Amino acid sequence: MSEIILRKYHGVGNDYLIFDPKKNDVVLNERLIRQLCRRNIGVGADGILYGPVMEDKKIKVRIFNPDGSEAEKSGNGIRIFSRYLKDAGYTLSERLTLETAGGSVKVRFLNDDGSRIQADMGKMSFGEEKTVTLGEERYSAFIASIGNPHCVIPAETIDREKVCKLGKKIAESKMFKNGINVMLLQVEDKNNLNIEIFERGAGYILASGTCSCAAAAVAYKKGWVGQDVMVHMPGGKLWIQIDENWNLKMTGSVESIGSVKLTKEFKKKLGF
Repeated sequence: MSEIILRKYHGVGNDYLIFDPKKNDVVLNERLIRQLCRRNIGVGADGILYGPVMEDKKIKVRIFNPDGSEAEKSGNGIRIFSRYLKDAGYTLSERLTLETAGGSVKVRFLNDDGSRIQADMGKMSFGEEKTVTLGEERYSAFIASIGNPHCVIPAETIDREKVCKLGKKIAESKMFKNGINVMLLQVEDKNNLNIEIFERGAGYILASGTCSCAAAAVAYKKGWVGQDVMVHMPGGKLWIQIDENWNLKMTGSVESIGSVKLTKEFKKKLGF
């Protein structure tokens, strides 16, 4: 029977499983992704990071949501995968570059154990402003992308229930044919903001790197915050830096949870 061995990490509460094709001899497919990510009857995760995959001497990581769909980019996923590469001995360098479906990302380890990492997330672009309604309330929605799409909705009060309702409504409205990450944004002061997140392919999550970038960039564009912003989420906080050309750097922690070896019973259920 084939072995399935995974590593699990989290970045400020956003947890991922690492599926290393060099250490597993089974094919990662949609059914397996769904089963592994399920919280109560699987291992549980906000997604799976597949790699390292070598293409033209470049290190690529593929990012899968819990529903099996593939994401272009993940800020926490990138930092988590970088930590794995260090832990597994794939890199000894202080800096590396990862290829994602949403573009190249330069990563820098800020300490020896790789638990604090900075990532150059790329350039933010902005779409048109839209209006969304929830009951009798109307909200302005700002569209932004840093390799994956985001809908940032400023609000005076934010919570899990409200972002889930708005996220589901936007997803069901087909306003965005490829789906979109939805977040509620609350500005605390010039250097701090709070967000709640409903992510496409995953639902409600405790934290997101690219969502933090989008929220910070929209808030800066509107003049609500400065270029150095701490984004607070239920899972923790990320430091976002924005330059004059809309390039963003993200800094935050990554914690190793451990290794996972699936039992024969679970593998049999999966058909392995």
